[in-house]
Amino acid sequence: MRGFPDLRLCLAIGCVAAFVAGGLIAAERSSAAMAASADRFLAGLTADERKQAAFPFDAGERLNWHYIPRARKGLPIKAMTEPQRQLARELLKTGLSQHGYLTATSIMNLETILGDLERRNPSPAAIVRDPELYFFSVFGTPSTRDPWGWRVEGHHVSLNFTVVKGTPVASTPWFFGTNPAEVKDGPNKGMRILAQEEDAARTLLLALDPEQRKTATIADVAPNDMVTANAAKVDPLSPIGVTAGAFTSAQRAQLMKLIDVYTSQMASDIAADRLGKLKRAGVEKIGFAWAGEAERGKKHYYRIQGPTFLVEYDNTQNDANHIHSVWRDFDGDFGRDLLREHVKSTPH
Repeated sequence: MRGFPDLRLCLAIGCVAAFVAGGLIAAERSSAAMAASADRFLAGLTADERKQAAFPFDAGERLNWHYIPRARKGLPIKAMTEPQRQLARELLKTGLSQHGYLTATSIMNLETILGDLERRNPSPAAIVRDPELYFFSVFGTPSTRDPWGWRVEGHHVSLNFTVVKGTPVASTPWFFGTNPAEVKDGPNKGMRILAQEEDAARTLLLALDPEQRKTATIADVAPNDMVTANAAKVDPLSPIGVTAGAFTSAQRAQLMKLIDVYTSQMASDIAADRLGKLKRAGVEKIGFAWAGEAERGKKHYYRIQGPTFLVEYDNTQNDANHIHSVWRDFDGDFGRDLLREHVKSTPH
């Protein structure tokens, strides 16, 4: 995909070297960086392109998120010039760690592999797979004072950011998926973009004693997709499974490793704020639940749920070779909690 990292290059020389070659992105992320980058992105568009990319902050479109291939609003990479793609890339980097940026762009590039696979077995309802059909949108006016937001979305990527009073930054819903979860043949054979999301959870499951595992296993058959799907708002799910309060120190450390798989994709200050919130709410209250089989290659699902957040993961479609994963905040998706505090503290 022009203007974004080449997946085979990253695999061949390693993500760190690839980012050195392309210029390392700053370690510190902030809402100020987002605002400045979004301003540059919008300024680099024509008037007609800005009409595609820019929406009022209170537009219903801001909550209209999904992870399937479908018609979308926003400005797609496909319609951008190379300089505009560079500006879009810089905006994307402000919300992600180096690992998260590589993950997002690798998922985009995976569309090429998926398209090749599907052309071998064409169906009457074939879907266009295009690594350039990812859409950038800005909601409101980028600012360090007033609420605004931005989104990058397409098949298997949905990143939603809301900025209120400059900081902190709300970053959910946060969705990554892959199809195939593991490339079975060709030059990228063995590639698993979301390998850590699967492997760290299975390691935790197998580290549980028989009684804990019995409590954690909420169903013998995994659901066909994430339970919350693309709901605009989510509530805590039940059952919660086994809680960290019943874990040994080693099991709790593995739980935190699993959570870190998700937070490590986020910009450093966003990740730190997120970890601070879940620790203040009580790590011992975090539950881990599993459904389906434990053996790799079999259909499975898990969720991690604390008082303030929910992570869902499933790998059931395409013979258990198709991953969906999402982080949701019960009170903070789309910045609801930040906006509520803003309204209370700001004269209108």
